[in-house]
Amino acid sequence: MAAGEVVGLDRMLVLEVARVTEAAAIAAAKLRGRGNNKAADKAAVDAMRAELGRVKLRGRVVIGEGEMDEAPMLYIGEEVGTGTGPEVDIAVDPLEGTTLCAKAMPNALAVLAISEKGGLLHAPDMYMDKIAIGPGYPDGIIDLDLPAAENIRALARARGIDVSEITACILDRPRHADLIKAVRDAGAGVQLIPDGDIAGVIWTTNPRQTGIDIYLGSGGAPEGVLAAAALRCIGGQMQGRLMPQSNEERARAEKMGASLTKKYTMQDMASTDVMFSATGVTSGSLLQGVQFNGEFAETETVVMRARTGTVRRIRTTFRAIETKLKGL
Repeated sequence: MAAGEVVGLDRMLVLEVARVTEAAAIAAAKLRGRGNNKAADKAAVDAMRAELGRVKLRGRVVIGEGEMDEAPMLYIGEEVGTGTGPEVDIAVDPLEGTTLCAKAMPNALAVLAISEKGGLLHAPDMYMDKIAIGPGYPDGIIDLDLPAAENIRALARARGIDVSEITACILDRPRHADLIKAVRDAGAGVQLIPDGDIAGVIWTTNPRQTGIDIYLGSGGAPEGVLAAAALRCIGGQMQGRLMPQSNEERARAEKMGASLTKKYTMQDMASTDVMFSATGVTSGSLLQGVQFNGEFAETETVVMRARTGTVRRIRTTFRAIETKLKGL
C-alpha cells in the first residue's frame, strides 16, 4: 500500500450489507400486523445474525440489541462474520419500529451500518437529544444548545423561505410537549411520528419529497448513531448528547467510555468510511415494504457509502422464501 493511500471498506461489501438487511426485513415482514413486537423483533434478529455469519469479515457489534446479559444475539461486543476478512465495527437495528411492524404501520425498517474498526461511536442504550438537517447548508447553521425557534429561523434564512414553510419531524411523546409548542409558536409546522427516528433523520435529506426540513427531539442513542452513519453517506449535519435517566445508565455510559456532556457531531458518531443499508419492512416515505406473492418476495433497499457518496436503491425478487431465509 502506497504512503498516503486512502483505505476504506471494500466496495463489494455493499451487496453483502444489502443481503443482511433484506434477510431481516423478510423475516420481520412475515409477522406484520400480528401485534407481537417481540416475535417480529426476534425473527429479524435471528435472520440478520444468520446472514452476517456468512459475510467474510471480522465484525464486532458496537450498536446492538443490548449488552450480553440482556440480549442473547447481536449483543454489544459480539463477534460476527466468518472470522476472515477486514476488521469492522457494526451497528444494527434489525427491526427499527417494532411497534410499526406489529401494527402494520408505515416506515418499519431493517437497518445496518458498517465502518472501519473504531469508526462508530459506542453509544449505550439510552436517550440522546438530537438535531439533524440534510445537505446544502453552511456548516454550523444548527446547534443543539440553541432554542428550537432559533434553529428553525436560521434554517429558513438559509433556504430563503418563510418560517411557516419549515416542518420539523418530532417523535410523538409526552416528553416533547414543550418542544412541539416551541416549534409551533415559532410559526413552523410539526410532523409527529409514532416511532422510527432513523427514518425521520434521513427524511431531512430530501425535504422537497418528504416535507421534512429538520429533525428535533430525543430518541434512542443507538438509533442516533445509525442515523448519523446514514447522514455521513448522504450529507447533512447532526448533533447529539446523551441523556441518562438513572445512575445505572450513567455508570453504563462511563463503562463504555461515552461522554455525558459532549455534544457529539455527525463526524464524532461516524468518523470513517461507512456503509449504511436499510430495507423496508412496511411501506413508508423512505422505502417500499416487503411484498409477498405466493413463493416470491420483493424487497426495496437503500445502500449508501460515505467514501464515494454513492446511494443505491435495490429492488430484489426472491423465490422460495423459506429457502432464501436460510441463505440469501
